[in-house]
Amino acid sequence: MYSLRFDMFFACLVLTVCIVASVDAAITCGTVQSSLAPCATYLSSGGAVPPPCCAGVKKLNGMAQTTPDRQQACKCLKAAAQGINPSLASSLPGKCSVSIPYPISMSTNCDNVK
Repeated sequence: MYSLRFDMFFACLVLTVCIVASVDAAITCGTVQSSLAPCATYLSSGGAVPPPCCAGVKKLNGMAQTTPDRQQACKCLKAAAQGINPSLASSLPGKCSVSIPYPISMSTNCDNVK
């Protein structure tokens, strides 16, 4: 459960950052959690990022096509972020070759994510 929360936090931040605007959020916290579950070990203790983790990060990034989707993903990530290593979370997009236009941080205001 702990690792899933950590993964959800990171995935949501990644998703919220990357795309444009639209209507209703289609991304759920369950989607974020399941996509980032393979990242749990990395987010809690570091080491090599497993390929399934990067696949989940890229999947979430691709799913976050609207502002509401990105904002929802951000909120899911923040809700699940307790106990994760913030430095590891902020480095994950780069390690997975995903470009995020805002920092992965608990201080990110999800309502301002575009």
